[in-house]
Amino acid sequence: MTNSDISDVFSLLSKLMDIHDENSFKSKSYATAAFQIDRLPKELSELPRTDIASQKGVGESVAKKIIELLDTGELSQLNELIEKTPEGILDLLKIKGIGPKKISTIWKELGVESPGELLYACNENRLVNYKGFGAKSQQSIKEALEFYFSNQERYLYAAIAPIAKQLDQFFKRLFSVDWVFITGAFRRQCDIIDELEFLILSPVEMILEALSANEHFSLEREEDDVLHFKFQGCIYITIYSCDEENLPQLLFFTSGTAEFNDAFDTQFPDIDYNNEATGDDQFFEAAGIQFIAPCLREDASVIELAKAHAIPDLIQVSDIKGIIHNHSTWSDGLFSIEEMAKACIEKGYEYLVMSDHSVTSFYANGLSVDRIRQQQEEIDRLNDKLYPFKIFKSIECDILGDGRLDYEDAVLASFDLVITSIHQNLKMTEEKAMMRLMGAITNPYTRILGHPTGRLLLSRKEYPIDHAKIIDACKEHHVVIEINANPRRLDLDWRWIRYAVKQGVMLSINPDAHSIDGIDDVGYGVFSAQKGMMTAKNNLSSLSLQEFEIFLKSKKIN
Repeated sequence: MTNSDISDVFSLLSKLMDIHDENSFKSKSYATAAFQIDRLPKELSELPRTDIASQKGVGESVAKKIIELLDTGELSQLNELIEKTPEGILDLLKIKGIGPKKISTIWKELGVESPGELLYACNENRLVNYKGFGAKSQQSIKEALEFYFSNQERYLYAAIAPIAKQLDQFFKRLFSVDWVFITGAFRRQCDIIDELEFLILSPVEMILEALSANEHFSLEREEDDVLHFKFQGCIYITIYSCDEENLPQLLFFTSGTAEFNDAFDTQFPDIDYNNEATGDDQFFEAAGIQFIAPCLREDASVIELAKAHAIPDLIQVSDIKGIIHNHSTWSDGLFSIEEMAKACIEKGYEYLVMSDHSVTSFYANGLSVDRIRQQQEEIDRLNDKLYPFKIFKSIECDILGDGRLDYEDAVLASFDLVITSIHQNLKMTEEKAMMRLMGAITNPYTRILGHPTGRLLLSRKEYPIDHAKIIDACKEHHVVIEINANPRRLDLDWRWIRYAVKQGVMLSINPDAHSIDGIDDVGYGVFSAQKGMMTAKNNLSSLSLQEFEIFLKSKKIN
């Protein structure tokens, strides 16, 4: 073990002690030891054990720990701290500009345990409410987190989409507009992307020659007509070289999963993939079945639906008529209600459902009863001003630990609709999570169940629930299930959207927008809904203003 390794151990020990609010004097002494050890001229591992304590910046106490490290390769005190520290907190230590004291605040007061959760909190403008943070520090932390995530090897669809489009345009300029096709998981609209895949109608030699001088592309390996690159040192790119004859076949098989491809090939063994097809749609025609959109080519079950011509017309972004579930400066949003409403009008929407946080979400400036009245008066004034556009009065009401909502019925009755969500104490058993969710679903004021599993993709696992029971309960109690379109959530997951659609449960694609830009996240929700084989008629936010008002009246408690 080198001095540098030992220094890193003491540095981490010091930081974790600060995060856990342990003895500050010892923490500082370990930080000092780390600094001094890294600069010692001789390796401690080469010294007699009796000489270690006499080295500059060491001393008897630190020397004992160094000897433990040298003898065992571990430090028991550090192991104990790591054992009680969430893994994501250790990842936060890698983010530039966030020291242990701030991490302690972020974890213990804000309840954030990973870089992804912290970025989500920054996007929701939550850090500014805590001591030691301001708008500038929140912005700098956000930028540091975005840089951190830009150097990971797995990406959210929304994060990789701009790069995929840039690369698509770059390849088309380099080769030809008609010679480049994006394929793979990105074409299937998967929520998490591990690599970007392209078909290029060009020989391998020409592709290599065209990219060899480009410093952004490094060749990882070559396999027959397949080239594997790393783009900018962190994004995996696979390029399939093809000619006009095998392009449709290659596009078909690279667009589907192995399960889908195997099932199709087994069921239609007589398909001639070299019959001068001009697109992969012609293979479905040759099989005598309905066209299967790339986003649905995940498993074998969709083939049976295609045989029966039972795949519905999938929902489109243009089908969204209203923007449900939004936050304003009344809680943790970045824009006023009027600014959010005018943005919706400019984007062609018919209505806005304003759903700021409830009182229990103190960290998000949740609304007290008095502030609810004030906000509702403002909405009345804005509705007079912005007619015929309409703003609906809503709340994102916290589901408490015992399944209750955090307002009395009289307050809940003042809203046009109530969205209920779990925001705190997310580490639960399935029994606990189900109790809380069922408590909300059976509450007569709940109209929409918000982000039902609490997941943050690539950042926070969902709490365990029995999806089928939740969906069935929502059907029984006429509760709409949210498809939270924030690309870090996409919750309800598309796999369970299919079940909900089959059960006849109404869903709602909602952006959970905390800014004007966040309104456009409905597009990601639509992509996920398409994978869930959802139509516009299954979606609450596809109702026109008049239809939405009728829906609310039909659900009103007298």
